Amino acid sequence: MFISRLKRLGPGVLAGIAALMSASAATQTYPAKPVRLIVPFSAGSGSDIIARTVAGGLAEVVGQQVVIDNRAGAAGNIGAELAARAAPDGYTVLFGNVAHAANVSIYPKLPYDFVRDFAPVTLLGSSPAILVVHPSLPVKSVAELVKLAKQRPGAINYASGGTGTPTYLATELFKRQAAIDLVQVPYRAGGEALTSILSGETSVYFAPLANTLPMVKQGKLRALAVTSSKRVPLLPEYATVAELGYPGYQSGFWHGFLLPVKTSRDTVLALHSATVAALKQPVINKRLIELAYVPQGESPEAFATHIKSEIESLGRVLRGVVYP
Repeated sequence: MFISRLKRLGPGVLAGIAALMSASAATQTYPAKPVRLIVPFSAGSGSDIIARTVAGGLAEVVGQQVVIDNRAGAAGNIGAELAARAAPDGYTVLFGNVAHAANVSIYPKLPYDFVRDFAPVTLLGSSPAILVVHPSLPVKSVAELVKLAKQRPGAINYASGGTGTPTYLATELFKRQAAIDLVQVPYRAGGEALTSILSGETSVYFAPLANTLPMVKQGKLRALAVTSSKRVPLLPEYATVAELGYPGYQSGFWHGFLLPVKTSRDTVLALHSATVAALKQPVINKRLIELAYVPQGESPEAFATHIKSEIESLGRVLRGVVYP
């Protein structure tokens, strides 16, 4: 009887029901194969370390491989464009960060739209930068750095992973508040920037904590401050830039997962749930905290709001830096 009633609905309705059942089944089994995570930054960079840590936890939760695909270059734009053009099936994920929000103001003709072309999944978390100098630079505090920079305007250089990257933004914001002139030496990736200051090719670097802290502990770099609004529990001995005479100063890194905009809502929510579960795994959570990273895992809607807010606030900063 049930089959005969279905036949009376007509072929068009039956096709629609079949499609819905197929989509539902696909969602229930997602992911049914390895997931590709595009990390638009170099292997070994601070962002890459965070991405691989979270990916390991996610793979454990979903029972599928999460394959890291490093596509560094153009301050994250190369990887973002690749992700935006991927099939919206949930199997290509973008590891986005603050650089992508900044790029909206820096590059007037991006080959993708960071708001319109992506479906935000979740804000994974955030971390401050750490202000370090090469030991050859004769400064041991933020005050001494500012004093020397004012005595030698334009003579001290700083490393960055490229215009628009978090390392660049942190430095430019500090330059503005301290009223000093440091000259940017942009590199293609954060790993190259770190190598440059370790070798003494550059003198100042607002660096990711994840891959820089070991160098500080080994005495290869001298740390002066952190860029968070409050001291980092992991590093209570380091004051914030704000409390050293620059109230309101705050900068750093945030990272999140995004999917191509036409990805189904069910798939977005499935990836969100799996990611939140990964962030709560004791081993993963502990490792992230050891990297001075604050795990979050907020809703897709909250992440979307965060992205738009960052685009607006960074735009206000960059209008006076990139296009004076």
